Amino acid sequence: MTRHHPTDALSPDSADGAPLSQRLAALLLCLLLGLALSWSAVADDADDAPAAEPDFASLVEQLPQGNLPQRARTVAALIELEHEERLIEVLSALQEGNLHATRDNPPIVVIRDGSVLVEAISGDTIDEPEGLRRVPINNSLRSELRSVLARLNLNHESPQVRYNAVRRFIRDGVDAASTSLLVERQAIEDSMLVNNAIDTAFALFQLQGVDRDQRLDAINILSGSLEREARNALRGIAENDIDPELRRAAQEALDSIQTKLSFYRFIENLFFGLSLGSVLLLAAIGLAITFGVMGVINMAHGELIMIGAYTTWGVQVLFPGLIEWSLLIAIPAAFVVAGSVGILIERGVIRFLYGRPLETLLATFGISLILQQAVRSLFSPLNRSVTSPEWISGTLTINPVLSITYTRLYILIFGLMVFFALLLVMKRTSLGLKVRAVSQNRAMARAVGVRSSWVDALTFGLGSGIAGIAGVALSQITNVGPNLGQAYIIDSFMVVVFGGVGNLWGTLVSAMSLGLINNFLEPYAGAMLAKVLVLVMLILFIQKKPKGLFPQKGRAAAD
Repeated sequence: MTRHHPTDALSPDSADGAPLSQRLAALLLCLLLGLALSWSAVADDADDAPAAEPDFASLVEQLPQGNLPQRARTVAALIELEHEERLIEVLSALQEGNLHATRDNPPIVVIRDGSVLVEAISGDTIDEPEGLRRVPINNSLRSELRSVLARLNLNHESPQVRYNAVRRFIRDGVDAASTSLLVERQAIEDSMLVNNAIDTAFALFQLQGVDRDQRLDAINILSGSLEREARNALRGIAENDIDPELRRAAQEALDSIQTKLSFYRFIENLFFGLSLGSVLLLAAIGLAITFGVMGVINMAHGELIMIGAYTTWGVQVLFPGLIEWSLLIAIPAAFVVAGSVGILIERGVIRFLYGRPLETLLATFGISLILQQAVRSLFSPLNRSVTSPEWISGTLTINPVLSITYTRLYILIFGLMVFFALLLVMKRTSLGLKVRAVSQNRAMARAVGVRSSWVDALTFGLGSGIAGIAGVALSQITNVGPNLGQAYIIDSFMVVVFGGVGNLWGTLVSAMSLGLINNFLEPYAGAMLAKVLVLVMLILFIQKKPKGLFPQKGRAAAD
């Protein structure tokens, strides 16, 4: 009987199978085939799975990368995010050549607005990073961006942005493609300002045709438009068109527009005169107390205004993340700081000089020089810039020729609020009663128990605090520097003297009157000559009415 060794089954020469090396090769081939099939199935599942949509931040970071075709694809992906808040600003910067980026990975992408750099994704102001370069585009992409931005701006939620978009069509020329966009917008537009601009755009497009009746209709529509392009088009027809009826119609339309222009320019001058008057009111109303009520010629009043302005700047330096709230914080802070300085001045110097106005003039003039030099030593003689919050920036466009800056409008409202608040304090509070009592008859007020020394200190502090509040407002329309107050001290005295010493209503009327007179004189006489003429008129007026528009009555008037 034949016996088999256990290892005979593994022998390469087994009778029942192929050699072992061939079987191992076949097994390895089967394994590789299985792995390939599994990888293909996984790849197919990955292709079938929905790809993660890129977000706004990642797409903005991709803009500086790759070549121009890749950049165009990135822009196309960005356009899909049309509801993104900062999309229009980023695409506008790219189209205008103001988008810059570093060579980092990921890059820092910024928008250059003059000397200011804004981070493209967050909108925060940043310092200039190293290696900044412009993100280039070609003419084809620039033209595409222009069309996309026109559509996005036309559908923006802000009427002002939509109006600016229509005006851009008017300025660049209206064609058939832009007309279709404007037709779609007008069907859903609810702003009269935007609708009027769209009508003007349609009329300008219609004016380019050859149909005489359509051109006459367009002229009639443009007769109600205040757009500069409409006036230019009508002027060209009135001067050069071969059809006499069209020339006559265009001239009549121009005359109608000129009448409207005169009216709205008068309204604009009226507003700017009142806004200038509100600035004078804020600057002078504190002086109306210290000079008009207390009889102190405070030549340091301008420096108290300066302290309020520097307080506003200091608030923004201490709280850089609260720019939108900085003014609301600065108003009470400036009142406290300037009021405290005023009380120190009164307690340290002024209280020894009551009844000697010329000596108070010399003493406070010296104090003003000390305060100016102290500011130069502490903060340097360079001007400081105060950032305006977003809610006070911008312009309210009423029509193409009448725009009101929000800064001036808010200062006008704020000046009136301060005036009526001070009037309420003087008429309805115990402090106001004591101030009026001391100003009219100091001896009698002391006889009935009024501590006149503390009333003097609080009154001077109140006037100084209001000067500080004026500095908060002035910081929004001019640079903050050591000489800020010197520009307003003379005008403040003029307002107080013209209105009547010690009369708050007189201060209001005189401030607004001088603002209006100065603003209406400037276009004809120039800024400097207008001030000279106002001063001459004031001197002549005082010759006739030495006590001003509203002189005090009673004992104070007789003293």
